[in-house]
Amino acid sequence: MKKYIIVPSFLVLFLMTSIPSHAEPNYYQPAEESKEELMMDLFLSLLLPDIQKAVSNYYSDFLTESPMVYPYQINILKMERTNGYRGFMFLVTLEVTPVVGPHNPVGKDQLTFSITPGRVTLKNFKHIETYELPPNWQDIKKKK
Repeated sequence: MKKYIIVPSFLVLFLMTSIPSHAEPNYYQPAEESKEELMMDLFLSLLLPDIQKAVSNYYSDFLTESPMVYPYQINILKMERTNGYRGFMFLVTLEVTPVVGPHNPVGKDQLTFSITPGRVTLKNFKHIETYELPPNWQDIKKKK
């Protein structure tokens, strides 16, 4: 009789525990508090005004309030030098999640910037996904 209780108990316990995943995210994350993380944060902080401008421009057709993009909601998908080793022309592709109010996500977007000394140019803006706003934020949607 005891084994009818013990075996299912072990099965439930085994199935309820989380199994760690070692899957890689599809974007690179440097080690915490490393110089590389510091440089990445600095880079995103400098790029943030251009990201914000592109996002505000896109969502102005759909929302009365401009969504915000926070640095921790930006993922670098791809970075490359476009003119060879130690060249200072770059192409950077980012994925951002803009939010309104208390961090209500409005969508997911992919932005590609061309970066040269003294100039940042938006090359491509691709809206990937639209998220539904909570009921108390429906009033910021523009009527069609």
